[in-house]
Amino acid sequence: MFSYPVQFKRPATIEEATKLLSDPDAKFLAGGQSLVAAMKIRLAAPSSVVSLAGIPDLDRIEIDSKGVLLGAMVRHAAVAGSAGIRKLLPALASLAGSIGDRMVRNMGTVGGSVANNDPAADYPAAVLALQADILTDRRAIAADDFFKGLYETALQPAEPITAIRFRVPRRAAYLKFKQPASRFATVGVFVADFDGDVRVAVTGAGSCVFRVGSMEAALAADFSPASLRGIQVPAADLSSDIHASADYRAHLIGVLAGRAVAAARG
Repeated sequence: MFSYPVQFKRPATIEEATKLLSDPDAKFLAGGQSLVAAMKIRLAAPSSVVSLAGIPDLDRIEIDSKGVLLGAMVRHAAVAGSAGIRKLLPALASLAGSIGDRMVRNMGTVGGSVANNDPAADYPAAVLALQADILTDRRAIAADDFFKGLYETALQPAEPITAIRFRVPRRAAYLKFKQPASRFATVGVFVADFDGDVRVAVTGAGSCVFRVGSMEAALAADFSPASLRGIQVPAADLSSDIHASADYRAHLIGVLAGRAVAAARG
């Protein structure tokens, strides 16, 4: 598969995994949907990959009235198919079911997506909107402190995500305008209402997932699509590429936010 030697290592514990990452040229391997693709075209060339598959508890799903905890190795398909998540936090299950195709959903992992922080990925919007805590082998990182920029997070070298704990809002919804081939978000908007404390997270539109404070304030006063009329996200801060111009992305944010609010209300 690769034109250069790569060592594959499969530790039995998270402690062993972090020790193997003492090599600066080593990389964690979760579902492999981003790393393996990057290695094929030499955008990444690690000397070794350290697989997290098979480490106990990394694929656990825990649900109670206050939240949903997903182990880092939980697959997207498991989130989409969980009856408990569909009942308690349907917006999260719906988001997971919209990712990629069936193969991607059965291979890709929650922790891998969040750690990679692709600017068009879906999970970062859920993490930010649902006030999630990202749990590692040494600390808990609040969502507002986690995403730093293009493919950049607050994770330190050799610091693996072990789980993500999502809070449960009163109501929420996620909608995205898909890239037709990859099903990544050209723009995706996740709206969550925590009894008047509203969060609006946008993915796909910039170099990193971000919140829209003006929309949050308007929805906190009146959680309805009408409250968003006239609110615009400046196009100057958004991405422009072959999929959509910055102006079009700005327009989509407004449209999708209104539709997400309507879906949450419904």
